[in-house]
Amino acid sequence: MSPLDTNEDKGATGAAKFVTSTLGNTVGGLGKTVGGVVGAGGRGLGQTITSATGSAGKPVGEAIESLGNGVESGAKNVSQGVEDAGKWK
Repeated sequence: MSPLDTNEDKGATGAAKFVTSTLGNTVGGLGKTVGGVVGAGGRGLGQTITSATGSAGKPVGEAIESLGNGVESGAKNVSQGVEDAGKWK
């Protein structure tokens, strides 16, 4: 069912909801993808540092992993908000 099918979503309101929904889903999906890539990169870099330096570099490696996880989580939350806004929630 498209957003133009209900009585309350006809005309300009329906068109606006369709455009914002499409835009919100696109931007939200892109944000989740970028956040996932940055998160995975941070985890990989952190694990590499920890492996290469042993216990001496473990705090730095873990900090980089944590930073990557935080960026990923933040991007996911913001992106979900963008998608929800596009759905007029």
